[in-house]
Amino acid sequence: TKCESGCVCADGLYENLDGMCVPAEECPCEYGGLAYGKGEQIQTECEICTCTKGKWKCVQKSKCSSTCNLYGEGHITTFDGQRFVFDGNCEYILAMDGCSVNRPVSSFKIVTENVICGKSGVTCSRSISIYLGNLTFVLRDETFTISGVNPRVRYNVKKNALHLMFDIIIPGKYNMTLIWNKHMNFFIKISRETQETICGLCGNYNGNMKDDFETRSKYVASNELEFVNSWKENPLCGDVFFVVDPCSKNPYRKAWAEKTCSIINSQVFSACHNKVNRMPYYEACVRDSCGCDTGGDCECMCDAIAVYAMACLDKGICIDWRTPEFCPVYCEYYN
Repeated sequence: TKCESGCVCADGLYENLDGMCVPAEECPCEYGGLAYGKGEQIQTECEICTCTKGKWKCVQKSKCSSTCNLYGEGHITTFDGQRFVFDGNCEYILAMDGCSVNRPVSSFKIVTENVICGKSGVTCSRSISIYLGNLTFVLRDETFTISGVNPRVRYNVKKNALHLMFDIIIPGKYNMTLIWNKHMNFFIKISRETQETICGLCGNYNGNMKDDFETRSKYVASNELEFVNSWKENPLCGDVFFVVDPCSKNPYRKAWAEKTCSIINSQVFSACHNKVNRMPYYEACVRDSCGCDTGGDCECMCDAIAVYAMACLDKGICIDWRTPEFCPVYCEYYN
């Protein structure tokens, strides 16, 4: 309705992010604040997407996997992406199958046990038990033991300076990769060939995070603690009634925690900021760093930062964040 001065692209041409006029075929696509050119691809765990005429064309992968993270002081991200925190010194079922009423036979069960220490009642170590029929893995004290046999299960164990990795195949059902940093962080990556229901603290893996707080009794809990208490391995173990806020208990540590964890918000991780939301990881880092008040304070902080670095790596962004002064890995010792 009125004249405005400026430049426009000629008919059939479109402005790209550099301010150039290009034909539709040359239009870039955007993802997470970054521009991708014609024909470039991005991959998620379930899809491969190709940039075509400024829009993403996505193809479903034949095998889709998802990851559940358990890290630090009881931080969990479920297979469907729900996040919560819990404190408790019982054994809890992280993930298992055979949850449906019709097929109660389980082919795997993964159980975690927290060991409480420190004045604020936070976790300082963790053990993991993996039950595969008569075959059992126990991960504890920076090492692991294997007992029993199950001819229907294939597995391979890989070690490096930072992690123990277990590749487990239950033919016709699941391919699992379990990664443990020999301390507090544990990742369960599952690709399934069946629509078998999965349940436990890692959620029901149905693509909907809103119903992830499904209890053992098959109803969706009204709060996280009710959900967590329902997945105790031993019903006689005490319930969790509240979640400790370590920074309120140890206010003198809060400034140090915020300062050291700020590396997550810094330029060091800038390449990842628009790919993975950093705030949940930063808040988890501050919480854990406040809580580790009886030795190992830097270890808690480094573990929390490493989880964000791993999430970045899953998106194809490799951050070289460790230094000899900050969360070092003593490679020369291992060499």
